[in-house]
Amino acid sequence: MKNITITKTKHSTLSELDFDNIPLGKIFTDHMFICDYENGTWNNPRIIPMQTIASHPATMALHYGQAIFEGMKATLDSTGTPLLFRPNKNAARLNFSADRMGMPSFPEDLFSEGLKQLVDLDKEWIPKKKGSAMYLRPFMYADEHFIGMRAATSYKFIIICSPAGPYFSERIKLFAEKKYIRAATGGTGEAKAAGNYAAAIKPTENAKAKGYNQVLWLDAVEHKYIQEVGTMNIFFKISGKIITPFRDGNILDGITRMSVIDLLKHKGFEVEERPISIDEVKEASENGTLEEAFGTGTAIGIAYIQEIGTDEGTIHVSDESPVGEDVNNTLNGIKIGEIEDSFGWMVPVS
Repeated sequence: MKNITITKTKHSTLSELDFDNIPLGKIFTDHMFICDYENGTWNNPRIIPMQTIASHPATMALHYGQAIFEGMKATLDSTGTPLLFRPNKNAARLNFSADRMGMPSFPEDLFSEGLKQLVDLDKEWIPKKKGSAMYLRPFMYADEHFIGMRAATSYKFIIICSPAGPYFSERIKLFAEKKYIRAATGGTGEAKAAGNYAAAIKPTENAKAKGYNQVLWLDAVEHKYIQEVGTMNIFFKISGKIITPFRDGNILDGITRMSVIDLLKHKGFEVEERPISIDEVKEASENGTLEEAFGTGTAIGIAYIQEIGTDEGTIHVSDESPVGEDVNNTLNGIKIGEIEDSFGWMVPVS
């Protein structure tokens, strides 16, 4: 593995941060990790002061969309040691996305080491308040200067960090979208590609204008089968069973999702990964078998769902989420070292 050079900032902005009032996604730590892909290899891995990066107007990512990213969090245990949650899964998923988007893979050992050294350097930025964390954004994009439809030959891989408070503090409302789609079989739905999120912006803004928090995506063919929510995977508890849409190439392989499935099975719940339609959810709500629903994702953790709006009316989900709350408390406890990590998920940064 290549050595990582470190250049520390001479002007930290940490003193300007109000840890009791952290604006989402607007505050960034003092340093960033960066590495360049040229001539078929990744070169010059380095940690430098946070700064803007000059881009040529012909930078290929701006024209052809070769851009992918990951979302992670760093937390603190009771001794002040930073902890990472399953970073190997993020490294593997980044390379899955890279392959789908025709981009080079990034060495997973360098991903891990760059992440650890960056988090260690900026660990004072990690909020100590429960439910808070330092959000980590590894991303890769094509930075070759060329106008033409082909894979780029040069790329940048970067990691930036942003302190974050709790995402959703109240129960949320979803709107089932039947006009626009997020993904179709053979597309990029399973990749964490920037373009997937760009295509979701207008439908999400439409849903918010109607009083909802996020979009509930349905399948591209029948507009009937549930896929996922704007920034998370989704789980339903119906007649005592936990049901989540199966991975058919159209939904993101959420790391929180896979962890919640393991946790639920560990707690004795029967978990079904299968197709589930909006009609099934509506019927379960009407006959009283729909007990709760919650979303899972790195940024939001666990979000409790109150209702789902459709063009035909409103599906009431629940006013309480005992299973979701239990899973959330368990996950958060593992992430800060208060609950034993029997799964081996947490990686300390020392």
